Amino acid sequence: MKIIMLGAPGAGKGTQAKQIADKYTIPHISTGDIFRANIKEGTELGKKAKSYMDAGGLVPDELVVDLVIDRIGKDDCKNGFVLDGFPRTIPQAEALTDALNKIDQKMDFAIDVDVPDANIIDRMGGRRACVGCGATYHVITIPPKKEGVCDRCGENLILRDDDKPETVKKRLDVYHEQTQPLIDYYKKEGILKTVDGTQDMEKVFADITAILGA
Repeated sequence: MKIIMLGAPGAGKGTQAKQIADKYTIPHISTGDIFRANIKEGTELGKKAKSYMDAGGLVPDELVVDLVIDRIGKDDCKNGFVLDGFPRTIPQAEALTDALNKIDQKMDFAIDVDVPDANIIDRMGGRRACVGCGATYHVITIPPKKEGVCDRCGENLILRDDDKPETVKKRLDVYHEQTQPLIDYYKKEGILKTVDGTQDMEKVFADITAILGA
C-alpha cells in the first residue's frame, strides 16, 4: 500500500501519516528524515544534499526524487509506505511517477486532509510551546493546567513565530500556489481521496482507514 499524504500546513497530515504507518506496519517517510539519515550516514546522495543545504539553497527536485526512490527501495518498504511532505510540487510529482514507472510501481492513494484556511489559522494561532522542554499545548484543545506555564517543567509557554497568523497566512499562500495543484494532478491519476480534516483526529483516522480498507 503506497500512500501520499496531502494537505495544507497545520491540517494534521503528519499525525495521520504516523498513525497509518503504525496501523499497517509500513514506514512513515518524510523528506526531512531522508535528508538527515543520508547526511548522517555520509552517502553520496547525502553529501550532494548537504552541499545545497550548507549553501542555503533548496535541494533540486531530481536529487530529492533520487533520495526518495532510494529510500522506498529498502526492504522495509516492500509492503508499502506513507509519503509525508513529498511531493510538494507538480514537477516533483511527475518525477516521482516517472521514477516509479521505471521500477514498475505506482502510488495507490493520495489522501487529502482538507481543512479550510480559517480553521488552520485558528488552530495554529492557539498553539503554545514551552521555552524549556519544547512541550506543545493548545489554548482550547490541550490547555496547560495553569495558563502560560508548562505542566512538565514550569517554564513559560510562548506563541512561536511560525504559528503567528501572519506567518501561517504566508505559508498557506505558498501551499495554494505550489502544492494545491497536486490535488488536481492526483485526481487525474485516479487515486485522490479527500477526508474532512476539521473533524476530531480519531474520526479523520477512521475515515482514512475506511478508504484504505481497515
